[in-house]
Amino acid sequence: VVSILLFKLWYNLYDKEVVMKAVAIKDVKQFEIKEIPEPNPDGKKVIIEVSKTGICGSDIHYWVNGEPKGLVMGHEFSGVVLDPGDRLDLIKGDRVTALPISPCGKCEACQNGDVQFCPETWNQAVGLSVDNPGGLTSKIAVRSDMVIKVPDNIQDEEVAMVEPLAVGLHAAHLGRIAVGDDVLVIGAGIIGFASAEFAKKEGASYVAITETNKARGQKAVDLKVADEYYDATDKDLVSKLMAKTNGGFDVVIECVGNGAAVNSALSLVKPGGIVVLVGVATDAVPTYTVMAVMKELVVQGAIAYTYNEFKSCIDLIARKQVDVLKFVDDIVPLERVQEAYERLTSGTDAAVKILVDPKK
Repeated sequence: VVSILLFKLWYNLYDKEVVMKAVAIKDVKQFEIKEIPEPNPDGKKVIIEVSKTGICGSDIHYWVNGEPKGLVMGHEFSGVVLDPGDRLDLIKGDRVTALPISPCGKCEACQNGDVQFCPETWNQAVGLSVDNPGGLTSKIAVRSDMVIKVPDNIQDEEVAMVEPLAVGLHAAHLGRIAVGDDVLVIGAGIIGFASAEFAKKEGASYVAITETNKARGQKAVDLKVADEYYDATDKDLVSKLMAKTNGGFDVVIECVGNGAAVNSALSLVKPGGIVVLVGVATDAVPTYTVMAVMKELVVQGAIAYTYNEFKSCIDLIARKQVDVLKFVDDIVPLERVQEAYERLTSGTDAAVKILVDPKK
């Protein structure tokens, strides 16, 4: 009898699920801190202990809508390998990041290196699907082929900035910016800042940024990612910028995703110019297509980045070609994630990027 009782006690202890603290969507603009199961090694996925996680603009959309409930976000992250899965080139303790996406690896898009087009890319994306928790917790399981080891000379905070930086690089590439171009960036969030930074590096002679949050707009100029800031609510905005550029911008990168921003982009680009739509509009956007028709515009959508662009951003940071730490405003623990989201959506705070440290 004693043996049976001891066996049952041992079995219950052994069988008990190990949990960890996580921040999950509870309702509209509301998080909850809850316990979720720790990921178990399966011999395939890489188990990563999260060091830092970034708050992304797309994360804010989910939080504002309060859906999907239970989602643990955080697709911009740095971390340390706890279990290398099937990656023979990784060992426990390696510092890594990863593309958070889940491409099939077999379709034409994947074979061409354009993993962002794969129809399966977002199905099991880390921090973007309910059954694959992101970095707003302490440990995550990531597809091994998406994991990238990072150089020792990059700080955890810098590594967590690779993903949004890659979005900005992709936008600049799609804008086909040439030396001497005038470029307008609409929206001074982190993607707007990254897009403006790369517009300059691609050779733009003049980069302007428009933003409704005056503190953020001025910050873009102070950090030297833009030459000038213009108030997006100014009723004379279009006339001022058309006069400044003598007829419009060569390239406009729209990073907001609402009707006013899209229509401003179409109005402010010059004939034959390029509009890059980076902002995600979840509702229909009313617009006058006559502007695009009469000016023969190239209206280019932009989603995420290529695998090579992601890796390029790691290299750029390691070689000190891009300073991403200047964008980081604060680092908070899981208990202050709600506060961080409220700060980023206040419309008055200058904060552009807030990172989360699950170990704090």
